[in-house]
Amino acid sequence: MTKPDSARDAWLQALQAGARQLRVPLTAAQAGSCWQLALALRERNSQVNLTAIDDIDAMRGLHFLDSLSIVPHLGSALRVLDVGTGGGFPGLPLAIACPERQFTLIDGTQKKIRFVEEAIGLLGLENAAAFAARAESFKPDARFDVVIVRAVGQLADLVRLCRPLLTRDGRLLALKGKRPDEELAALPLRWRAEVTPLHVPEVDAERHLVTLRYSGDPR
Repeated sequence: MTKPDSARDAWLQALQAGARQLRVPLTAAQAGSCWQLALALRERNSQVNLTAIDDIDAMRGLHFLDSLSIVPHLGSALRVLDVGTGGGFPGLPLAIACPERQFTLIDGTQKKIRFVEEAIGLLGLENAAAFAARAESFKPDARFDVVIVRAVGQLADLVRLCRPLLTRDGRLLALKGKRPDEELAALPLRWRAEVTPLHVPEVDAERHLVTLRYSGDPR
């Protein structure tokens, strides 16, 4: 039987190796925070349905590395909003990996945000905050440089909901599976899209990042 410490060490080594492939080096402390989050998510998921992925090894690729694949695309963004964060993804791994940025995580389901708030406290993340809210009703103190949406909604709906939350030069980053050509064709005028294939370690499925910018009149 594998000792718990051995399982933890193997998980951490695989996470750091995968993160390096994504050009996102994680310190030992950051990787340890990801492990703590994975354990907390698995424990709470046995009581409340937060994610369909409850195997801690599967979480590493499908939750953590998938989330970290966004880091190289954040650019100079300092204020980042995660819309529909669910159990805290991608917002929490991004906050762990990018302490110099401020992350706000929102979700319309109270039980999910309650877990996210507890995780922020557990991990001591001073650069993250969570709110029970939907994009259409969220009223932040200031707009965001980047809004991230992971596997939630159609692109045409997302740009309509998220544009009021973005700065004039802000970007919407939408994580998708297969290239969403039909959704791209349905985008409103004045939205420019760039599609980037993502190669996420341990994820045997297509992943694409759609970067959306509004090219209309300045606000």
